[in-house]
Amino acid sequence: MNKYYNEAIIGNKNIVASFSEKGEMLRLFYPTRDYKQFIETMHAGVKVNDSNIIYLHEDINNEYEQYYTENTNIINTKIKNTYFNLAILQTDFIPISKDIIVKKLTFTNENTIDLNVNFLMYSKLLSNNNNMVGSKVENNILMQYSHDYTFSIFSKTPILSYRLNNSNEDIKSGVLYDKDYIGMANDSGISFDIGMLKPGESKEIEIFIHINENNEKYKFDEIIEEIEKIRKIDTNKELENTKKYWEEFVKSHDGLEIFTKKEKWQTLLTGEEQTNESTYKKYLEMRKVYVRSILLFPLLSNEETGGISAAIEIDEARSKSGRYSYCWPRDAVFVTKALDILKMEEQTTKYYTNFSIETQSKNGMWEQRFYTDARLAPCWGYQIDETASIIYGVYEHYKITKDKNFLKETHEMCQKAIEALAKFPLGTFPNGVSVTFGNCNSKERFITHESYDLWEMNEGIHLYSLSAIYAAFKAMAQIKRELNIVEAIEELENNAEKIKEYCINNFYDKNIKTLKRNNKDNITDISMLGAVVPFEMIDKSSEIVKNTIEKIDLNLRTYTGGYIRFENDNYLGGNNPWVISTLWMTLYNIETKKLEEARKQIEFVTKTATNNGFLAEQVENETMRAKWVIGLGWSHAMYIIALTKLFK
Repeated sequence: MNKYYNEAIIGNKNIVASFSEKGEMLRLFYPTRDYKQFIETMHAGVKVNDSNIIYLHEDINNEYEQYYTENTNIINTKIKNTYFNLAILQTDFIPISKDIIVKKLTFTNENTIDLNVNFLMYSKLLSNNNNMVGSKVENNILMQYSHDYTFSIFSKTPILSYRLNNSNEDIKSGVLYDKDYIGMANDSGISFDIGMLKPGESKEIEIFIHINENNEKYKFDEIIEEIEKIRKIDTNKELENTKKYWEEFVKSHDGLEIFTKKEKWQTLLTGEEQTNESTYKKYLEMRKVYVRSILLFPLLSNEETGGISAAIEIDEARSKSGRYSYCWPRDAVFVTKALDILKMEEQTTKYYTNFSIETQSKNGMWEQRFYTDARLAPCWGYQIDETASIIYGVYEHYKITKDKNFLKETHEMCQKAIEALAKFPLGTFPNGVSVTFGNCNSKERFITHESYDLWEMNEGIHLYSLSAIYAAFKAMAQIKRELNIVEAIEELENNAEKIKEYCINNFYDKNIKTLKRNNKDNITDISMLGAVVPFEMIDKSSEIVKNTIEKIDLNLRTYTGGYIRFENDNYLGGNNPWVISTLWMTLYNIETKKLEEARKQIEFVTKTATNNGFLAEQVENETMRAKWVIGLGWSHAMYIIALTKLFK
């Protein structure tokens, strides 16, 4: 079964879990954001009186409502089975300082008859020939174990019954039985007796999930001893502590003063001087996405290394994509800009001083993508803009912190990268244009004379990529200036001007006087805006840019008001607006004082967020609903950046 949509995400610094809109746990990552993922299937259900199992995530008689506890990463799912009139409140959270998942369920009988309720769980873990999963029940704990880890499900309530083999079929009856205490299957089922509920009566059960890496504690008696300590936890106290932590986190990272300047934000979002019910509603819609952005970024960030995942994984089987739960240097640079805005400067600093230095290749470049623990992830090509973006991002971060020690710490890394960038254009620039730096040997060539574009679909020489290189040379000149390394500044700025001149001469359609995205075609592409925002290579008020904007509006704007990436985009069917494309136009419109257009685009993005406030990669035109990757870091970062520009 494909599980493409993570509608809710919770976590702490070591664990991240995602859920469907009906409360089904889809994924569980530990000890990092992107590795390893344990769950193939995790289903919960109830047996009421003499019924078969009623799955909580899927029953024709179930009604659903899902919401986060305000300003937190605590997710609540209300499930009402209308046949039995049994109401269930499922609250899932991960304590800040304890690496466990807590599932708290409250069952309420809203019927006029007594209801006898059993609660059941079915757990199937990912397993392979090199790390096979078995199962064991001991001390009222279901322990699913492999060579590498032990995955335990337990409660303060004793296990009523269990099934270790063939549980997928047996659990459907709502009755489990097994004479064995140990089995070879990677899926198992357990049940708990909730008891008889009188009309109007409520009862609770707390389910815990604990993962043990079998490197130090690997004996079952040691794991059981640790679990017995967890059983003594005051769950309500942990829930309250988790709630307070996230509430304070949101408050302390309100970089745009959304909460303290409500009236100003209503005016900014609507253009109306007087606030009213309509302006307040738009403010609340925006605030929901803003708060969810604040709460999402720490769930994507590796606190130890500084690596930032693009998203929580959605496509492990690579059935429609190359997967998403990796750190792309370019994407992360956009996110670090948002982190700085939201007063998360320490995480940004760690990204550059730790993760970026650790992942840089000997030749100065960065590969396409990495795991957040700084190990190289599967790649299929090279994108030169990712290397350029790091240098640009370093200086952008310095502009916020004014920390010269940060520049000193990252200078050697940036120096190696700028030398790599100087080699790259030698093999690509025709017409005698050459860019050199320092001791760079003019006979050297970069690994490839061409590069993939930022969409990872086209190889060639791209306007966006060279705009990023231009910005890198300009940023490096500024870094040198701040560090008083004056002898290199003129050469760096000259290199930037050579790149600018080349782009103006070679990425220009003389017939319609617009920019071109590359040296191979004349397809309209939103990434052409990169030359204007954020890299500021071409004047935003120039005729060529104005003509390009007209072309973008003509060819990329959809009837719903959003923008696709480029003409004839066929990824996942194509023709759907992308959040980052739409917000890219928003940034341009704010820069050129077209505030009414910018407001419409921000409103478009805000209204297409999910019920929980997440932004997706794309928006489905027909339904105006979020499509494909939900909780995409780049989308949320662009939203924060656009709001910042509007705020200023």
